[in-house]
Amino acid sequence: MPVPPLSVQLYTVREALDTDLDGTIGRLASMGFERVEPYNFAANTDALQTALSRHGVSAPTGHAPLLDGDRDLIFEAARTLGIGTVIEPMVDPVRWTTEESVVRTAEALNETAGLGAEYGISVGYHNHWWELETDFGGRTGLEVLAEALDPAVVLEVDTYWVAVGGQDPAELLSKLGDRVRFIHIKDGQVDRDNKSQVAVGSGRMNIPAVLEAAGSVEVGVVELDDSAGDLFRALEDSLRFLQHDFGKGGA
Repeated sequence: MPVPPLSVQLYTVREALDTDLDGTIGRLASMGFERVEPYNFAANTDALQTALSRHGVSAPTGHAPLLDGDRDLIFEAARTLGIGTVIEPMVDPVRWTTEESVVRTAEALNETAGLGAEYGISVGYHNHWWELETDFGGRTGLEVLAEALDPAVVLEVDTYWVAVGGQDPAELLSKLGDRVRFIHIKDGQVDRDNKSQVAVGSGRMNIPAVLEAAGSVEVGVVELDDSAGDLFRALEDSLRFLQHDFGKGGA
């Protein structure tokens, strides 16, 4: 079963990054991660660029508050870091309560994608659970969003939060098709308690089904929002599991 090239969401090791950015990037590289997904990268672009270059790590994607932040600053930072797709990490749950408000979010992302194109940067959206809990005539909020998005805007499906939202991640990936270019690969008890998240392959997620349905995915991003255990160990175990059991890591 193929596994897409792998990356790691730097939010997982945010405390270590705050203490030692360069050393943390180096530690991830030594595990075998050749790609990372930075967050709020416009705040530390120079230091991040230096660390990525020093340790031979690329950043194909990055999270940034596109709908509420300085978009020009974000896109300029992304271009500096070689980030090809900037992903809006979340839109407040209150904006998912009506179909009209979801469409307005799609329109804002479409407009933002137009600006991103001027910088040679694509735009995407990353979900949590609340986009999957809403029901608009048999469609989840994320599906309504996808229908209203310009084809230039892609999705990064967080498969764990899809499950927490009560949907089957593999089925949703199949429904959304090639709109999905990136996924978050996570595992745990499938609840909202971040501390219950664990290394990929040691929780309740059906990882094989997720990967089987991820045919259009360019990068699979390993992430833990938090854990009761050691985060670096969980990342290392996740990478080992994906490489060993599925034959093709991304490193």
